[in-house]
Amino acid sequence: IAALQDEVEKTRVLNNQPRPSHSPQLHLLDEWKIDHPRLFQHKLRVPPAVFSAIVDKIETHPIFHNNSNNPQLPVPIQLAIFLNAAGHYGNAATSQDMAEWAGVSVGTVHNCYKRVMVAILHHHDEVIHFNPEEPQDRREKDRAKRYVEERTCPQWKGGFLCVDETPFNLFQKPGLHGEGFFDRKSNYSLSNQVSTHNL
Repeated sequence: IAALQDEVEKTRVLNNQPRPSHSPQLHLLDEWKIDHPRLFQHKLRVPPAVFSAIVDKIETHPIFHNNSNNPQLPVPIQLAIFLNAAGHYGNAATSQDMAEWAGVSVGTVHNCYKRVMVAILHHHDEVIHFNPEEPQDRREKDRAKRYVEERTCPQWKGGFLCVDETPFNLFQKPGLHGEGFFDRKSNYSLSNQVSTHNL
């Protein structure tokens, strides 16, 4: 009786209740894609047209095809699970939360992550390139330099291939110069910048 009393005082409950299950929300994307594209983009971080273009680009990759008796999820669903996870951080980004959102198992979520990344990386050299000898790439470079010169600091126009404004949230405040990492959204983060030109 003393042990039971001690347990009740510690936990304040006799029987833990299981976590309530959530109904999957994946099916809402079909409606949002047509009637509410802003909600679609908010959830997956890309507009419906971009989502469809990515599906068209990756759906023929062999990683999405097998001879198993247990077929894979359709490619659009796998991509939606991947993009939903990629667009979230912290408590909303656990594999369990993604599994509940999609109505699948945690293992399926991990398989979707891997398959989509393999398929996207397969197209890397095809879509990420810059050849200064190609007229189209030279025109794009000149256009980007003009944009940087007009919209930002003229001295920065040499950084025509910079990608900016992508913060990566940190788990906690860094010990050294911690306040310098505090951003406008009240998080501790590092800003990502990729540049192929030495400013």
